[in-house]
Amino acid sequence: MNRAERRGAWEWARLLRWPVAAVAVAALLVLALALVLARLERLGAAAGRLPAALAARAGEVARGLLTGNVTERFLADIPRVTAAEGGRLEVAIAESVETLGRTDERWVLWDLLPLGATTVEIRVPVTYRYHVRLDEPWTVTVADGLCRVAAPALRPSLPPAIHTDRIERRAEAGWLRFDAAEQLAALERSLTPRLAALARDPRHLALAREPSRLAVARFARAWLLGREAWGADGVRAIAVTFADERLDAAAALPPTLVLGD
Repeated sequence: MNRAERRGAWEWARLLRWPVAAVAVAALLVLALALVLARLERLGAAAGRLPAALAARAGEVARGLLTGNVTERFLADIPRVTAAEGGRLEVAIAESVETLGRTDERWVLWDLLPLGATTVEIRVPVTYRYHVRLDEPWTVTVADGLCRVAAPALRPSLPPAIHTDRIERRAEAGWLRFDAAEQLAALERSLTPRLAALARDPRHLALAREPSRLAVARFARAWLLGREAWGADGVRAIAVTFADERLDAAAALPPTLVLGD
């Protein structure tokens, strides 16, 4: 190649250097953009899988509750409020003002002459407490988003608390009766057994049953929350029944607690 040809080749190389550089820079930019887009695509796919992963985790936790002795684990976490007689879980407190009275009539002369009647009455504020025993059969199951708790029978904690500072007394005696104070004292001595009987009657038990059911359900919810099993992807409702309820009536009851309550 002579001098003129070398000069021409140099001129061409000098003229093409900027276009070649621009093409190289553009190629690098395209490569960098492709890498960024690929990275974003992988991040998007991972983000799309995140809710499913969380749901799978919640499902694993809920399924874990179904393995092993669920009842034993549930009972192990219940605080024993009273250690007596195997432990009790206090579930309800009810306050009431009870009116107790008695009337004593007497006759003489072969029941021909009335001596009159003595009537005494006591109004007393009472606090009733109710519990379920921990050493009696419990059953806790988790299935299809529902936690079922079958608790022992609801029982009163005896004796009931009598608020003696607020007792009201009333006594009326017949025209030939002078034993009002004696009759009133006898009525006061009978307060504890009579109030204990009232604590067991169906009316008082019915008043305490729903608050007791809710107390057990709230404990069950706290227990489930501690295991990350209470939520849309795990347990969504809790149903509590007691052993002293009729089976048909208990089966017809709605869930005690539902997600969102």
